[in-house]
Amino acid sequence: MRKPARRKFSKSGTTINYVTKAKKKLQLSQNPPCAFCRRNDDCPEKYGEKKTCDGGITVHYYCLIMSSGLYQRGKENEGIYGFLADDIKKEIYRAARMKCRVCNIRGASIGCAIRKCRKSFHFPCGVENQCIFQFTGQFPSYCWDHKPVQKIPCASIWSGGPNTCAVCLESIDPLPSYDVLKSPCCKNTWFHRQCLQHQALSAGVFFFRCTICNNKEDFQKEMLRLGIHVPEKDASWELEENAFQELLQRYHRCDARRCLCKGGREYAEPEGKWDIVLCKYCGSSGTHQACSLLASCLENWECPECREIIYKSEKLRKRNRSSGIKSRKRKFTENQDSLHSPSKCPRLSGGTRKECKNSQIFAARPLASILKELRSQIKLNVISRINVDRTKVWEGALREMKRKVFRPTSTICIQYSDDAGKLQTPDVENPLHDFFDLLMHHLQNSTLFDGLTTSKNLTLNSQALRLDWYYEAGRMIALSLVHGGPSPNFLSKTLFNCLAYGPEITEPTIEDVASFEVAQKIIKIKESSTLEELKLFINENADYLSVAGCLRPVWSLDDKELLLKDVLIFHVINRVHSPLERFREGLKILGVLENIQTYPEKFSELLCYKPQKLSSEIIGNLFSVNFSPNGSNRIIAESKVVSFWRDYLADVEGGKTKASFEGILTFATGTNNIPPISFLPSPAIKFLHSDGIIQYRFPTGQTSLNCLKLPMSKTYEEFKECMDFAICNTPGLKRK
Repeated sequence: MRKPARRKFSKSGTTINYVTKAKKKLQLSQNPPCAFCRRNDDCPEKYGEKKTCDGGITVHYYCLIMSSGLYQRGKENEGIYGFLADDIKKEIYRAARMKCRVCNIRGASIGCAIRKCRKSFHFPCGVENQCIFQFTGQFPSYCWDHKPVQKIPCASIWSGGPNTCAVCLESIDPLPSYDVLKSPCCKNTWFHRQCLQHQALSAGVFFFRCTICNNKEDFQKEMLRLGIHVPEKDASWELEENAFQELLQRYHRCDARRCLCKGGREYAEPEGKWDIVLCKYCGSSGTHQACSLLASCLENWECPECREIIYKSEKLRKRNRSSGIKSRKRKFTENQDSLHSPSKCPRLSGGTRKECKNSQIFAARPLASILKELRSQIKLNVISRINVDRTKVWEGALREMKRKVFRPTSTICIQYSDDAGKLQTPDVENPLHDFFDLLMHHLQNSTLFDGLTTSKNLTLNSQALRLDWYYEAGRMIALSLVHGGPSPNFLSKTLFNCLAYGPEITEPTIEDVASFEVAQKIIKIKESSTLEELKLFINENADYLSVAGCLRPVWSLDDKELLLKDVLIFHVINRVHSPLERFREGLKILGVLENIQTYPEKFSELLCYKPQKLSSEIIGNLFSVNFSPNGSNRIIAESKVVSFWRDYLADVEGGKTKASFEGILTFATGTNNIPPISFLPSPAIKFLHSDGIIQYRFPTGQTSLNCLKLPMSKTYEEFKECMDFAICNTPGLKRK
């Protein structure tokens, strides 16, 4: 017969049931409480796993690592992840004297990271009161008054429609709070804190990233700041045994409308007419060779669905190409002096304008307009003076640009001086353009880049990496583009694709390999005609392939292409990962890298080699003509001189003059090429009318205003002779 439980009666007559001491002891032994927070909750997602150290002390993992007075003094396999038992006991003793500001119970081992704040609390109490615990660096904790918050402009909060969490797809209020977080890399992407924490614990540090744009660096940095725990482990789906076994299964069925095989649609022979060939696009549809009348086992068969899609895309591409040709053949009015404004895009709705990522709109925007928008950041009233030796421009630029007073957004003034401080006065009309021109020439021939003169990739230079020269090179290129200097015009297509699209999707070629020895190895892989030759090469170069991470057994000659691709990616991209990251950081100055990634086709013309050939049409459209006011008697004579000017440009293009287009530019603007951002102010043509005393015979150039003043010659022969003499005797042109 079961013995009834003991009861205790209160004064009011009601009974109070309680468990015996033995029962309590048994419960505590099975689920002991945490020595810090005194709770026996076993919730790894909220408080971390329960750990027991020597001496029978049980703690929550998060309570342990967030304790303010506890340090990891041992190795990872000692104590609890390097926290020694003696140190844990001392911390428990210290916390026993401190009361929690929330529950008023002793054992509050966590303090606010703000020095002036005296609040202490348990980890579970902090979670319930929306404290922030940062699982990085020194593992700081912040109370509810001093916790970091997201500061988001009101304009970016309103999206004009319902918002959903990007993880659970449930509705969410687009207001930043403790439970609602905004993505730092996407414009209108919001998350529940709990959803992000579940995702981080499952994905780990290697796969935790924005679910919309796949950004990892900025996203993880912001989420760690806001208290999301991202464990240093592999993703949970990577740890499951045979998790991706179904990906190894090959589709094995004939999907022809009429299957001729007597063995059925799933019957196949390794070789012969009953071999199943898969669609080269989707791979999820197949056919027997005989059923589709294929001559041999080719991998270029297309299923009907994919063939229809490809046909439509080709048709659309041809239509766009033909419309582009027609638009370029549009007829203009006969008035050559009239100014035509570019065609405007149709007005977009409010919602479409906020989310506008249309590549056609991006492609239609002129490059000069993009650079002028970047140039609007320059403050004309703030000046940064740079004193450099013209023969040591790289060293001088490094010294001056690393000063704390230098600001990329200030107006840059160049003064040439030698090592002794004596001013130099070289024959240059535009010192700023000349300074950046010398810098680009130095970078093109420096040890930071390697390869052909017009197609260079980054090199791995330990000294340059230690001195952070790759960052400085990227910064100087960005400054040159925004401040009106020349473009580099020497980066390879592969390096540009790494900047614009990312190294993950960039495929280098053998032309990107500057090392003769490595190029010979790649050629040997490419020219291997048998499996034995390929295996022999792998055995002879096992050390190199092991360093490159490409050493693996090959089973057929088809593995040659994959090996070739991996070696190229290692040598051209992966090997220079650190220089590439620092180079990208330098290009972020003034938003240049962001615009490169937004307008890749436009910036490819600047950073990659493209010969610039000046013509009479380009020079004629570059200079605007400033005629006298309407009604003036001088307009007739000025129109005659303008016709001389156009005839002169035609003779320059035909080689019938002593001057060149570069000489004309140097004479009028101080530079021998057109900057990517164009000139500021725009080049103009004015006229040298006689004032009754002085008769101007030769043209003059006002480089500070980019102005060319033409003489009022009577005949074209006189005009041509005077122009040739003045331009060919320009000091800056002689120097160049």
